[in-house]
Amino acid sequence: MLRAYRRFFVVAYQFLPLLLAYARDRKRFIFFGGGRQVAPETSRKRAQSLLNSLLTLGPTFIKLGQLLSTRPDVLPPEYIEEFEQLQDDVPPAAWPGAKAVIEADIGPIEETFDEFDTDPISGASLGQVYIAEIDGDRVAVKVRRPNIEPLVEADLRVVGWSLPILMRFVGQARSFSLETIADEFEKTIREEMDYGRERKMLTEIGENFAANERIRVPDARPALSSDRVLTMEYVEGTKISDVENLDELGLDRTDLAVTLQETYLQMIVQDGVFHADPHPGNLAVKDDGTLVFYDFGMSGRVDPFIQDKIIEFYMAVAAQDTDAILDALVEMGTLSPEADREVMSNVMELAIADARGEDIEQYRVQQIIQQVEDTIYEFPLRLPPNLALVLRVATVVEGVCVTLDPDFDFISVATGYLREQGFIEESARDFVAERAQEARDFGESLVRVPPKLESTLDDLDRGDVTLTVEFSREEETFERLAKRIALAALLTATLISSSVLYAFSTPLAAAVAVVASVPLAISLWRSFRRSGGFNSQPKFTRQRLRQREK
Repeated sequence: MLRAYRRFFVVAYQFLPLLLAYARDRKRFIFFGGGRQVAPETSRKRAQSLLNSLLTLGPTFIKLGQLLSTRPDVLPPEYIEEFEQLQDDVPPAAWPGAKAVIEADIGPIEETFDEFDTDPISGASLGQVYIAEIDGDRVAVKVRRPNIEPLVEADLRVVGWSLPILMRFVGQARSFSLETIADEFEKTIREEMDYGRERKMLTEIGENFAANERIRVPDARPALSSDRVLTMEYVEGTKISDVENLDELGLDRTDLAVTLQETYLQMIVQDGVFHADPHPGNLAVKDDGTLVFYDFGMSGRVDPFIQDKIIEFYMAVAAQDTDAILDALVEMGTLSPEADREVMSNVMELAIADARGEDIEQYRVQQIIQQVEDTIYEFPLRLPPNLALVLRVATVVEGVCVTLDPDFDFISVATGYLREQGFIEESARDFVAERAQEARDFGESLVRVPPKLESTLDDLDRGDVTLTVEFSREEETFERLAKRIALAALLTATLISSSVLYAFSTPLAAAVAVVASVPLAISLWRSFRRSGGFNSQPKFTRQRLRQREK
């Protein structure tokens, strides 16, 4: 607890200048005064300053920045762009501490491994990776940073304490998103620290692609793994963004891009479990063109409902159907049902027109998503956690694919894959089935309606139908109506009086009466201008039934 208090003051020292600047944006003199507009250049500088603060505060806040980079419903575009630069690449911890973790969890290194290179090949905020050899096979050993748990626990407390303070500097909608993202962040960082969970996700995704010769997911070594240590097969490859070496190997970069895109589509819309950190450092290519995936600490699941909506979204984008795009976003929980559909439709049309190439089918989903993200922030809205990961995966994967092939057509590949897997035909069959059911319902209605219509017309002809109007807030409604009648009567009386005075008395007396009528006229006019009106519900009832009730 004492450590958490110390961290709180350190964090406050880093963030206080920015918080004061945000407070002045809302009230120029913090406690009073009007708001002020913030130029994009100022937002960019603030984002860079906040980024530096996150880096200074260490592993937990680096992870927080990475999570915030996936949440355009919380931060404006300038911050998203800056935070996307956060790389999980920090100096490794000293070897004695890592060695202590390994030996405490899986046994003495000299007895467990034939060889062990004590220089890590990578260092991350929560762990680091070493190369070792066992039974003639090379393995990668991922070790959680020594003594990282107390620091993370203290920082999570600080985040919880800071949340009520932050909510005072943001709007109501943003405060709701901040509260949800705080819970999401605690869950995410605990999952990433749990190497047992990562091993299960790695194994599950590996099994899903076991029959695919184009994909390689390293095999885990459960006997040499724990919650703090993950031992897996070491698979070498060329970094996927190293296009020069890929060309030297004679590999088809367009084919690699298609394979990468189709792999993630399978993960998201078919398997429901996906690798959620596809930056170039976690993707490699073997000499034969096989794609290799590393680091499954950040991974997620997609429920069947969201899978269906993602398919609908891709199909709507391919068809340039803005109404269908908006429907999919609303049903996924990304877009508020109260959002102005006309405005959003214009945004979609502009995004598609801006992204479209010379060929009408050539446009980039990343540009469309960027436009949606900007609009999401402006409304503002909230993204479901796993959908935020899916959105991040889509943009990062598209960026990698464009690095491999500058003319890569994301949507064409996506729609082609969905068509090959039968999703588009299945959606068409569902559409036809729904229309057929509507036709059957309409036919049944045609059979049922004429007798009911004839009975209703007979009741009308006999005078057995009455119309009753019920007012909501009845007392307030009639009070307003009585006030209008009284004002109208007084106004009429003053106007008649002014006419009589003008005819039989002096013009001055008539003018006084006219002046007296002005406040009455204004009051009557304002009563009709007031929003709301009368809320009434007409109800048709049968007179005979009403009489029986009496």
